[in-house]
Amino acid sequence: MISVLPKKGHLLIAEPSILGDHSFNRSVVLLAEHNEEGSVGFILNKPLSYTLNDLIPEIDAKFTIYNGGPVEQDNLYFIHNIPDIIPNSIEIANGIYWGGDFEITKNLINEGKVSKKNIRFFLGYSGWEANQLEDELKENSWIISENTFKSKLLAKPVQHFWKEKMNEQGGEYVLFSNAPSDPMLN
Repeated sequence: MISVLPKKGHLLIAEPSILGDHSFNRSVVLLAEHNEEGSVGFILNKPLSYTLNDLIPEIDAKFTIYNGGPVEQDNLYFIHNIPDIIPNSIEIANGIYWGGDFEITKNLINEGKVSKKNIRFFLGYSGWEANQLEDELKENSWIISENTFKSKLLAKPVQHFWKEKMNEQGGEYVLFSNAPSDPMLN
């Protein structure tokens, strides 16, 4: 039984049992939308080897690009905590926003008015059809957690984020947090 129901703004922490799924193994996902039609989220802790400048040369910033998920990986998405200067943003929850006017965003970045602590870019997103996420929760694929970092989530270092979230769960999760990402290497 699911003890906490998912809602936008929550974090999904991949259960240690997700081993063969490269996208979601040891991932922490921010749910950007969750309703009766389905769910959308962004993987927060899977940096890619690209920077924003690599993908959009007219933007003079070396912001890391993250793997947002396996859906539409040829599209760039962003979340941020500065809706007062990025118009047309959609509030997710807790001071985190999705998208907005990209032309204004590019200019703000080039003018040095946006830092890595304010914005995160993703190639692709994570998506679930209606009831698919609930089914995965019943199968114990995910742990739901509140975003206790609120708008400071984007400043959170990602290198050990999954491990930290596992340690917060206590019990056997602490043991899994210290296991190698590929148990066959143990």
